[in-house]
Amino acid sequence: MGIYRDLILPKLCDLSMRNDRLRPYRERVIGGAEGRVLEIGCGSGLNLPFYRAAVREILALEPDPNLLAMARHVPDSGMQVNFIEASAEAIPLDDRSVDTVVTTWTLCTIPGSAAALSEMRRVLKPQGRLLFVEHGLSPDRGVRWWQDALTPIWRRISGGCHLNRPIRSMIEDAGFRIDRIETGYMRGPKPMTFMYEGSARPK
Repeated sequence: MGIYRDLILPKLCDLSMRNDRLRPYRERVIGGAEGRVLEIGCGSGLNLPFYRAAVREILALEPDPNLLAMARHVPDSGMQVNFIEASAEAIPLDDRSVDTVVTTWTLCTIPGSAAALSEMRRVLKPQGRLLFVEHGLSPDRGVRWWQDALTPIWRRISGGCHLNRPIRSMIEDAGFRIDRIETGYMRGPKPMTFMYEGSARPK
């Protein structure tokens, strides 16, 4: 789940998205988290240093034990972090038990993305928020053509990453109401750099 973001993305930075260019997205999205937070696909823990004092507890969910082992060695920020080795399609938490769900460049790789989003909605409190930054389907026809053409090959070399997932409609179809969304290209190859950043609440 976090493999593309944490291992492959930096190695392909010259071809797609530079990791240093991702920092402002992390700061904005993760900086908005509060209360009891569930991070989906925490990977090697790249997001952990960006959480702020409004966060009471971080539940760092990741299915890959090797990435979780790396995350455990991220310097201690003083916050309570509980690592959970599990899939987003079956989150081992009670209904309505978290205040914030965070997902950063993760929905592109989850095999059962609809099931995962349904699980995120289930564990969120009624007034909770889903905070997200993802790359996905472009509104431009020419770019979409390339995304569709490249995705079958790209998936094999990038940990299952799909270039062409329609992030906004995926979130809305899972029972969320979008509060805020900003879209646009990062610098880099357009098929890989169309970003969706925003927040949503359960309907």
